[in-house]
Amino acid sequence: MSEIDSFLARVTPAKRRRDAETLLPLMAEVTGEDPVLTGTTIGFGSYHYRYASGREGDAAAAGFAPRKAATTIYLMDGVGAHEEDLAHLGPHKTGVGCLYIADLTECDLDALRRIVARSYRTLTSGVFGQRARESSE
Repeated sequence: MSEIDSFLARVTPAKRRRDAETLLPLMAEVTGEDPVLTGTTIGFGSYHYRYASGREGDAAAAGFAPRKAATTIYLMDGVGAHEEDLAHLGPHKTGVGCLYIADLTECDLDALRRIVARSYRTLTSGVFGQRARESSE
């Protein structure tokens, strides 16, 4: 059993585990990357960021975390960049760079694929210099 399989086997509630088991192949397909477990986050690929402040680093270009209350999908280019598809996604909540889904079976997976694909392309197209909150303004 892989590290990710072991992690997913411990995810609760069962609905969150089911959603994670759906997201794992979806994100791998969309990004073309293998999943990497970092703490309680499953990431795909990486991108380099450099802000005007001089701060820079590397982070997962796509990823999610199955939390108890909802599955968190990270959109580090900001949720504002995905308004049109978010309108068709189905029930969800958003933060600046996070999409929260309580039940993936109620969501349009094609809309989610487009969101993840666009975010991944944006983040991996070069050095990303914008914070998530800046794409919402």
